[in-house]
Amino acid sequence: MGNDMIKRISNWYFSTKALPYWCILSFDCLAVFISGLLVFLVRNEDSDLLSRFVPVCFGLCVCVAAYILSFYLFHVFRGLLRYSSFVDLYRLALSGAVASFIILVLHQAELYFGLSKYVLIPRVASTILIYMSATMFMWCMRIFVKYLHDISRGTDKAEKTFIYGCLSGGIALAKSIRTETPARYQLEGFISGNQDIEKSWLLGVKVYYDDDSIVKVMKEKGVTVLLVSPLQSQRFTKRTSLIDALVDADIRIMMMPIAEEWDGTSDLSHTHLKKVEVEDLLPREAIKVDMQAIGSMLRGKSILITGAAGSIGSEISRQVASFKPSDLILIDQAETPMHDVRMYMAKHHPELHCETIVTSICRQERMERIFSEFKPEYVFHAAAYKHVPMMEDNPAEAVQNNIYGTRVVADLAVKYGTKKFVMISTDKAVNPTNVMGCSKRICEIYCQSLDAHQKTTQFVTTRFGNVLGSNGSVIPIFREQIMQGGPVLVTHPEIIRYFMLIPEACRLVLEAGTMGKGGEIFVFDMGEPVKIVNLARRMIKLSGAKNVEIKFTGLREGEKLFEEVLNDAEQTKPTSHPKIKIAAVREYPYEEALKNEVDLYELSLKGDKMAIVHKMKEIVPEYKSNNSMYEVLDKENCEV
Repeated sequence: MGNDMIKRISNWYFSTKALPYWCILSFDCLAVFISGLLVFLVRNEDSDLLSRFVPVCFGLCVCVAAYILSFYLFHVFRGLLRYSSFVDLYRLALSGAVASFIILVLHQAELYFGLSKYVLIPRVASTILIYMSATMFMWCMRIFVKYLHDISRGTDKAEKTFIYGCLSGGIALAKSIRTETPARYQLEGFISGNQDIEKSWLLGVKVYYDDDSIVKVMKEKGVTVLLVSPLQSQRFTKRTSLIDALVDADIRIMMMPIAEEWDGTSDLSHTHLKKVEVEDLLPREAIKVDMQAIGSMLRGKSILITGAAGSIGSEISRQVASFKPSDLILIDQAETPMHDVRMYMAKHHPELHCETIVTSICRQERMERIFSEFKPEYVFHAAAYKHVPMMEDNPAEAVQNNIYGTRVVADLAVKYGTKKFVMISTDKAVNPTNVMGCSKRICEIYCQSLDAHQKTTQFVTTRFGNVLGSNGSVIPIFREQIMQGGPVLVTHPEIIRYFMLIPEACRLVLEAGTMGKGGEIFVFDMGEPVKIVNLARRMIKLSGAKNVEIKFTGLREGEKLFEEVLNDAEQTKPTSHPKIKIAAVREYPYEEALKNEVDLYELSLKGDKMAIVHKMKEIVPEYKSNNSMYEVLDKENCEV
């Protein structure tokens, strides 16, 4: 019955916005007045207290006035009691100390002017006792209101949770979930990698050490959710055994999306955390770039981006737009995605002069008019056909779009005085086993030879592997297959790939463009490789789907088990950025590179697949086909 009454009272109070300020002030003043009367009674300072009752009351009114003044200075009565914290209690005690000092000053004035028969202001000992008693009353009132708030939040229906991390991020999350109404989470403990604080208590709950037994503890406590502090996300993603155990135990994992970062200073709420996707759990290191240097290079400049509707091109476009270039020229032949990019720019950068042009980079006359009109100072070339099986079947298109298209844009950049040309390449260009990878290697060769052939434009190439969430990449495909009930199709049980976030890859592209002086091929550190079958298993577990099988289909045409970032004969040199290195590669004379491209383009017009690929193998001797009909050409070369 008592608990029901408390709940009714708390529900009534917390259904309103808050108590008026005058109610809080009235209670605090009453606490001071009653504390004063109790102190006078206990100390029995005057044997005839009743005859001195009026001066005592006048003296206590002076004390209350001093407290009111101090409360006003420290804004004590303007807080919401239900959200009282240690800081509020500290300010309350500090305001009381200031009020006590004022009272002692007034007591000396009372003695000096001889007013004790009219106003009896407390002495030093009484003032201290009043301060301690009144502060205790006010603290208890605030703690009781906070207790009522916790009852009204309905924690009996909240999910039990642990927080991974005890630093500022974990504490901020804990405070956030404790102020939410109605409560969604009930904090049961913290997990820390610091064994020194194991079994300590923090915010009223126990701290546990991060070891393999923690999941058992969580299950015993009925925990269903783990909130990961943003400051501990990198450590957490490396704890693969813990992640697998959590997934097997049906404990949801909530963490900040990988594309977002918490600066450690702004307010952090548990609402910033989302249910994890497999991308969030891939081991990775945070990548930092000098955005200020990039901004100073691009601000106020005319910038052209090809392939602007693709995964990489569109992200580069968004990042470049934030640096406020004078002109942003976006080119792609995909109409609908380009419309999406156009709408984004109109919404988020309405002040920016942005041209969205639907055309192919292979249309030399159209590209000439674009360069002639806008004269871009920087070109980011991301346009390319990238799907390996498609290019195995269509080598002529790989030559015409990837190779010839790159030559069109590169030659126009030199002709119209572009300062820097940054080409987006791929790790498939290293020891290529397919047409797509070889076509990108030929693009690298031409850009590097053209850089040495002239002094107008600096040509820089960037190489990296797969990006998470790109169009047609493995994760969206797996996600769709899981939604359909499976099977999840993996080509080979041993196939591995490197992965990088699209925003991070694009920031590294911009950083490489900033540091490049011309002729370099920059290689990005992609971190640890990921086994695709393990990726598929984890996605199935995270989805909660049951009875979804993994089926191995065999390597696709031109596909290999792993992709190098560097050629076997290549070496790298460090740069100022730890994630970017420079590849030392074989250089080709411009005349030879140009002749090879012209001959290859003429072959592509005839459509003879074997002749096209044979020529590509002549240009790039390390190109050895794998699981492809073009393997016969490698055998012929061996016989010769």
